[in-house]
Amino acid sequence: MQGSLSIERMCQFAQVSRAGFYRRWREKQPQEEEMAVRSEIQRIALEHRRRYGYPRITRELRRRGLQVNHKRVLRIMREDNLLALRSRKFVRTTASHHSEKVYLNLARHLELTGVNQLWVADITYIRLRAEFVYLAVILDAFSRKVVGWALGRSLTSQLTIAALERAIAERQPPPGLVHHSDRGLQYASEDYVRILQQHHMIASMSRPGNPYDNAQCESFLKTLKQEEIYVSDYLDLEDLRTHIAVFIEQYYNRCRLHSALNYHSPEEFEQELAALPACSLSTAPRMSFPRHGESFPGKGEGEQRSRSPLHLLG
Repeated sequence: MQGSLSIERMCQFAQVSRAGFYRRWREKQPQEEEMAVRSEIQRIALEHRRRYGYPRITRELRRRGLQVNHKRVLRIMREDNLLALRSRKFVRTTASHHSEKVYLNLARHLELTGVNQLWVADITYIRLRAEFVYLAVILDAFSRKVVGWALGRSLTSQLTIAALERAIAERQPPPGLVHHSDRGLQYASEDYVRILQQHHMIASMSRPGNPYDNAQCESFLKTLKQEEIYVSDYLDLEDLRTHIAVFIEQYYNRCRLHSALNYHSPEEFEQELAALPACSLSTAPRMSFPRHGESFPGKGEGEQRSRSPLHLLG
């Protein structure tokens, strides 16, 4: 974007092709052009939830006006760990080979009644001036509070493990908590699943191609980018880390009013919930399954159902 005009719109006004614009840009400003290509590859990979390999991403880049060689696309995807995920065979049992498992989606059946019943996890990328970095977050699905996060340069299981360990240290969750994520290798890795098992957590994973399964975490990441990332300019990774810590821990969790929480902040919501009489609270979530001939609730109905316990706060 240049001001309020996109590159595509400016090319239309100037009556030049986008391919010609990017070719000239690469000649004059190679570093800036490289970052733009990386950004577009990141965007396409995440739009298609890392199902596109480098041939399809190359084709999609060309459809968007970027004449990029497929070898260059492959190189960038390797450097940024964006190569397409291979589908994995579903396994119901066996405690070994955790990285090859795809776990049942339990989150869609839960009717939450309190905190530390369901955590949702996700990863996003953030573009700095000269590099891409990655942010892993974990939210409590009932209170929408960010309970764990980690920032780093590498998109590996170590990033998600750091966020998980931070969440465990912060919350000390009881046995039986459901941990929900996508099917990415970072969450299916043996090391990650071992930590879940050590703390008696139950793994749950989204269905393929269904963005609503992890909507709460994706909603937070959208808020983070719109209200912090896109309106700030960071010097480097450590500067970004400082700003994200302030946004999450001092603003989002403590101050920002959330419409799904009857316009309480997540921490205020949890404090008022803790002040309720014990007899009015349930310590375990409920499971709901459709009867024969019924369909699962859509986005609107599911959101309403997840809000039902919030009437306790009036």
